[in-house]
Amino acid sequence: QVQLVESGGGLVQAGGSLRLSCAASERTFSNYAMGWFRQTPGKEREFLAAIIRGGGSTRYADSVKGRFTISRDNARNMGYLQMNSLKPEDTATYYCAADQSLHNLLIRTPGYWGQGTQVTVTS
Repeated sequence: QVQLVESGGGLVQAGGSLRLSCAASERTFSNYAMGWFRQTPGKEREFLAAIIRGGGSTRYADSVKGRFTISRDNARNMGYLQMNSLKPEDTATYYCAADQSLHNLLIRTPGYWGQGTQVTVTS
């Protein structure tokens, strides 16, 4: 079982930056690929980014490519999402997720989810 806890959300003006963190309970966090998703009311959860176990390869949705950067620190059991050039349409609840399979992250069916953190971008 992997428990994930996000932090770092908040209120930011358009053009600003935030860094989200994801703390994993599992000491073998390095055995899991991890990713970030977001969701707004009435919409499906949207894949944003994923990173493989060792951190050497990443994937991004077109909507955030060039603005968001996913990273991880396996020694600290932490994952991160650096978000730059934020736009009002980035307003959502952001979730981190983990799975032993990167594929499951890419098809939005990871085995483990965090509880979410709210990001609000004002114009």
